[in-house]
This record gives sequence, structure tokens and C-alpha cells, in this order.
Amino acid sequence: MLAKTETATFLDDLFDKGLLIETGVDGLYGRSGLFEAIGDGFQAMVTRYGAADEPEVVRFPPAMARSVFEKSGYMKSFPQLAGTVHCFCGSPADHVSLLQTIEQQGDWTEGQKASEIVLTPAACYPLYPTAAKRGMLPEEGRLFDLMSYCFRHEPSQDPARQQFFRMREFVRMGTPDQVTAFRATWLERGQALIAELGLPFTVDVANDPFFGRTGKMLAVNQRDQRLKFELLIAIESEEKPTACLSFNYHQDHFGKTFGLSTQGDEVAHTACVGFGHERVILALLKHYGTNVSRWPASVRQSLGL
Repeated sequence: MLAKTETATFLDDLFDKGLLIETGVDGLYGRSGLFEAIGDGFQAMVTRYGAADEPEVVRFPPAMARSVFEKSGYMKSFPQLAGTVHCFCGSPADHVSLLQTIEQQGDWTEGQKASEIVLTPAACYPLYPTAAKRGMLPEEGRLFDLMSYCFRHEPSQDPARQQFFRMREFVRMGTPDQVTAFRATWLERGQALIAELGLPFTVDVANDPFFGRTGKMLAVNQRDQRLKFELLIAIESEEKPTACLSFNYHQDHFGKTFGLSTQGDEVAHTACVGFGHERVILALLKHYGTNVSRWPASVRQSLGL
């Protein structure tokens, strides 16, 4: 193995130490047992911080119904990030043609057709129609605890910007007062959680990566209304810190889209707090180093390591 140079990137170091495993595709990596152990400890902390609220635990697969995805409007705002599942749906004769194309090193994907499944872009997306099927929200609203692998098509050598990553979310549904109070509470809790890990951070108003000219206006509107905050930690660079937690107020968007209503027969509002699973692990490895045995005892204790 060649000696590492001083210019080697953080990603190279993670590969060299075996914490992340190359697959040949930027942003698509395997994870080591130690990487997962750090993540398990972090998730236990998240559960501990949210336990008093007694959220309902729900786990969806990393794919969702295309019909729900289309109804959500995701393609209108983030077409550059979406991932669809395509399959071979041909006849035996089509299969013969497919084999010939493969043998001739042609583009065998031309015969693929979109299936009824798309890759989940955010852990909460499959939740809204599921909650709506239960009917009107109870007077106290509802709170859910979610975690899922998510996909966003943005290949990068920044290890904190992966194409497949895990997202933990708490999602609150109810009146505007209920969901904004929830978000305010988690703005404080999230900072306390990261402070317990001793990581330096900042919190700032943010916007989602809306696409196109209309997207620019949506981003400005989102920031002006302070609908999204992010907790930022330097991972790849100090100049451009990475969003590791996000605190989002969706207003009545998902309530209108999926027919969520309150006891007062008003359109329900929703909010969520999201934890970037891999990003927090990477922030710890960046800040304390890849030799976990040398991390501060207090941090290892918090993570159960």
C-alpha cells in the first residue's frame, strides 16, 4: 500500500482505516462494525432524548409507492435528487434481445421500465398517507419516531454527502401551535444532545435544495419565514459546515396533500426534526480522530462504547 500523503482527504482516511468501504461509486459505501457501533450509540442517545414524548415507532423500507411519491410533489421541487426503480418487464423474445445487447456491450437499460416503486428521499414521506388513513387526528395530535435509509442522487467525494444514507426523524402532526412548540423544543434538545458529545456546532436558518428558477423563489420564501433551521458541524471543511440535524416546519403542505385534519376539522400542520445518522458519526470521527479508543471518556460513555 502506498504511503498516505499530507493532502490525503478525510474520505481516503476512512477507507484506509476500514471505517467506510469503497464500492466503485461515489457516495455509495459499506460501513464497518465500528462505524455501526458508533451509530448505534448515537441512536440510543436520540431515543433517550425523545423518550419523554412517547412517540409511536414506525419503520418503513427504503422504497415507497410511486403513487405516493408523485402525490407528494417531490419531482416539482427536487427532480435532480430523485431515484426511481426500473425493471425488465419484457417477453422471452425481449430477453433474447437483452442478452444480445449485453454481449455487444450495448445499453441494456434502454429496455427497463419504471416500476411502481421509487427510492425514499426522506424518512417521513411514506408516513403521511399512512397517518391520514387513520382518520382525523386526536385532540393531542400525533408524534412518530421514524428511521430509514434514504436516497438522493448527488454523487460526491464528500463523505458527508452520500447517495444512500440513514435518516432518523421525529414527526409531529397537529395544530400550528402544537407543531411549532414541538420544533422549538427540539431546537433546544438537539443542541443539548450534540453538546453532550462535545462537538462544536452552529445553528442557522436554511433552505432545501429546490431546483430551477421557481426553486430559487421557494428557497427565499422558506428562509424568510424561518421554516427550516439546521445544526451545522464542520466535517469536510470549516468554510462549509455540514447540516447534521434539521428542524422543519412544513406548515399545512402535507396536511393538504394527504388529507390530514385536526379535531377542529382544520387542515393539520406538520413539523419534523431530522438526524443525519452517517453525518453525526462522521462529525465524531473528524473531530476526535479515527482511533475511537482515544476519544474522551465522556463521549465514549454517552455512546456506550
